[in-house]
Amino acid sequence: MNLVPRIVELEGELTAWRRDFHAHPELGYEERRTSELVAERLASFGIEVHRGLAGTGVVGTLRGKLGDGPAIGLRADMDALPMDEMTNLPHASKHAGRMHACGHDGHTTMLLGAARYLAETRNFKGTVHFIFQPAEEMLCGGERMVKEGLFDLFPCSQVYGMHNSPSFAPGQIGVRAGPVLAAADTFEITLTGRGGHGAFPHTTIDPVVVGAHVITALQTLISRQLDPIDSGVVSVTRMHAGSADNVIPPHAILGGTTRAFRPETRAALIEGVHRIANSVAHALRAEAEVRFSEAAYPPTIATEAEAQHAAAIAAKVVGDAGVIWDHPPIMGGEDFAFMLQKVPGAFVMLGGDGGDDPIMCHDPRFDFNDATLKIGASFWARLVEETLSA
Repeated sequence: MNLVPRIVELEGELTAWRRDFHAHPELGYEERRTSELVAERLASFGIEVHRGLAGTGVVGTLRGKLGDGPAIGLRADMDALPMDEMTNLPHASKHAGRMHACGHDGHTTMLLGAARYLAETRNFKGTVHFIFQPAEEMLCGGERMVKEGLFDLFPCSQVYGMHNSPSFAPGQIGVRAGPVLAAADTFEITLTGRGGHGAFPHTTIDPVVVGAHVITALQTLISRQLDPIDSGVVSVTRMHAGSADNVIPPHAILGGTTRAFRPETRAALIEGVHRIANSVAHALRAEAEVRFSEAAYPPTIATEAEAQHAAAIAAKVVGDAGVIWDHPPIMGGEDFAFMLQKVPGAFVMLGGDGGDDPIMCHDPRFDFNDATLKIGASFWARLVEETLSA
C-alpha cells in the first residue's frame, strides 16, 4: 500500500482520538462534546472553523498553497446509535443506551487525520471543506445541513463521503457509480378494530388478526408486484397490541421499513403499503392509518466521473487489487444522499473486517478497526492532492 508517511506516523494519535470518541458517544443533534473536540482540533491545525449548521455541525475550510482553484468537500458523520454496547473493551461506551455501533467515531477520526496532514503541507491548488455532519442515523442531519445552506456557504464542485464496511477486508476500498445505497423510508400502521373479551371474538373486530393479514399481504409487494430484475425490501419489524391474555385489544400498531434503489420503485412501495394496509383492514371490517416518517432518505447515487476518480485514487493508496469496483449496491440508507443530490460526487466503502463471519454495523459487539484509520486518512489526503493538483 502507498500510505501517506506522515499519516502513518500519526497512527497512535489517531487511535487514541478514535477510542476517546468511542467511549463518549453522542446521539444525533446532541454531539456537543464531539463537535467541540472536532472544532478545537481543526483550529489547532490552523484550519478556518465554521460551526452551527444543523446545530452541532462543523465545517473546516483549508486553502492550498499552490494558488486559486476549485473547492471540494469531504464529509464524515459524528453521531452514535441509541443502543447498549456489549464489547467489554477498555474504551467501551461510558454511557448506557449510547454506542458507536456504526463506526462514525472512525469516520470522524480519519477526516481529522487527513485535515491535520493537509494543513501541514497544503500541497494543493484550491480549497477543501471538511464537513463534519451530525445526526446521520435516520435524523436527516445531512438534509438539514444542505437546507441551511451548506453548499451556498461552502460551494463545492465535488463532494465525497466514506463509510467503513465490515464485509470488505482491511486494505480494500469499494467504489461504484450509480446507486450505492438504497432509499430508506420507515412507516407505522395503526389498525383500529373493536376490543372485547378473548372468549367472545365474534363480538369484536380483532386488530391482531388484521395485522397478521397485513404483514403477510405486504410481502407480495416484493414477491408478486415488483419486477424480479428490480430490487426492493419491505420489512415489518415491530408489532404492538394488547396488554392481557384474555383481552382482544381495540388497536394494533405495526412498524417497519421500505428500501429501494430506484425513485420509481421507492414510490411504488410507499403507495403499496398504503393500498394494502387500507384494503386488507377494510376487508376485515377494521380501519388503517398509515404514516411514513418525514425522516426519509433518498437513494445514495454516485456520479460516474467522480466514482471513477475515487476508484483511481483508491488504487494509488491500496493498489489495483485492493479496489472493489462496481460492488453490489447495499440496502442500507445514507443521508449523504442529500449532498449528492446537490453536488456531483462519490461514496466509498473502506474495508474493516472481511472475515467469514464479520461483526456488522449496528451490532452491539461492533468496534471500528483502528488498523484502517491510516488507510482512510491516506485516501482522503491523496484525493485532495490529486483532485486539486496544480
